[in-house]
Amino acid sequence: MTQIEKRAGDPRARSEPRGTGPLAPLIVRRDHEIFGADGGWFRARWHFSFDEYHDPAHMGIGTLRVFNHDTLVPGAAWPMHPHRDIEGITYVVSGHFEHADSLGNGGVLEPGGVQRMRLGSGAEHSERNHSKTEPMEFIQMWIIPSQRGLEPSIAQKQYTVADRTDRLLRFLKPEGAEGEGLTVARDVSMYVSRLSAGREERIEFGDGRGGYLYLIEGALNVNGQHMTSRDAAYVSGAGELTLRGERESDLILVDTPL
Repeated sequence: MTQIEKRAGDPRARSEPRGTGPLAPLIVRRDHEIFGADGGWFRARWHFSFDEYHDPAHMGIGTLRVFNHDTLVPGAAWPMHPHRDIEGITYVVSGHFEHADSLGNGGVLEPGGVQRMRLGSGAEHSERNHSKTEPMEFIQMWIIPSQRGLEPSIAQKQYTVADRTDRLLRFLKPEGAEGEGLTVARDVSMYVSRLSAGREERIEFGDGRGGYLYLIEGALNVNGQHMTSRDAAYVSGAGELTLRGERESDLILVDTPL
């Protein structure tokens, strides 16, 4: 069994062999159980209540309020629209993600690119498929910040496949935490990984914490439960999460206070 490397400033990542402590409780959601929408120019899978989708059983977990996996057809755009008092996190799955906002920022992120847009006291932004020939997929998540009215800002970084292969790459971390990752105004971390078949990674969720796991593509054994492409799972409490690739797998994981 392989071991994950110790990440500086991230005590939840473990390098020692798994002990006898409890595994984190897991509630798996199968692909067909997640709400889908098709607007012609976009396709969306809304994991939590959003827009016309409302389900009191799925309103988020902890500080994670929105988790959307969106696909835009070539050249399509979500036009400029306002938000406030959220930390908007974007992860580019495939294609070319073009961003613009009312703060004067813009640019294009490739697959593996991440962005944190602080929409505190209020700002507008848009998302566009930069390509005229290929679809573009991205995951957008909203974190409720620790305080209202923060000054709007943006931070982003481009990661490669190598950066996340056979490790849990922390791309988002709490403000003030050491180590890699963009910062967020909450005690929240987010990870991505591409696990090879047979590779195992582990992470510890502390007391009062939980999270959300999404298998973008592949097959995983997670704490003894089988997950396949587009399945997701609530991590509903403290304990260890063990992720073993059954075939090459791309995943994203959120760790949040409950």
